[in-house]
Amino acid sequence: MGVVPTFDEAMELLKKYNKDEFHIRHAVIVSGVLGWFADRYDSGNREFWEVVGLLHDLDFEQYPDEHCIKSQEIMREHNLDQRIIRAAASHGYNITVDIKPEHIMEKILYAVDELTGLIGAVAIIRPSKSVADLEVKSVMKKFKSKGFAAGCSREVIQSGADMLGWTFEELVKKTILAMRSLIGRIEI
Repeated sequence: MGVVPTFDEAMELLKKYNKDEFHIRHAVIVSGVLGWFADRYDSGNREFWEVVGLLHDLDFEQYPDEHCIKSQEIMREHNLDQRIIRAAASHGYNITVDIKPEHIMEKILYAVDELTGLIGAVAIIRPSKSVADLEVKSVMKKFKSKGFAAGCSREVIQSGADMLGWTFEELVKKTILAMRSLIGRIEI
């Protein structure tokens, strides 16, 4: 069994392979969102979920063409726990890897990775520039606009909601609440 790093150790590893502030910020947001969900679905394992969120895109900046493949190699080189390696890689299911999300944390990561980007894009065009007053209907409207935040895969987000057995609206509502919980810790 490999090592489960602390949040701070995971942050060090993330910054070893990622220099772009955008990628680090995305990792911190996904980590915080997973922490919020952990409190509801796997209490007692919050830091583990947060570490997975922090490391999920470990390889993306340096190895975008080998995303979710190279990260497994890097994590093995650092003797990380296989559960972290599998969970992080599973968010690339049917895109770059065939590791299907099975654990609830893996399914949530798969669903919210792209969704946090979409929600963030919707929030930034609002007068408040915040998720604090963002409503589900605003995200729903922009979700239907394929040209808006085009890099956020609607198919992956919907597939993630389906994996969880949640409606799209339910996934969006919970993710907005999770992102609101980060206000004050990170600019959202």
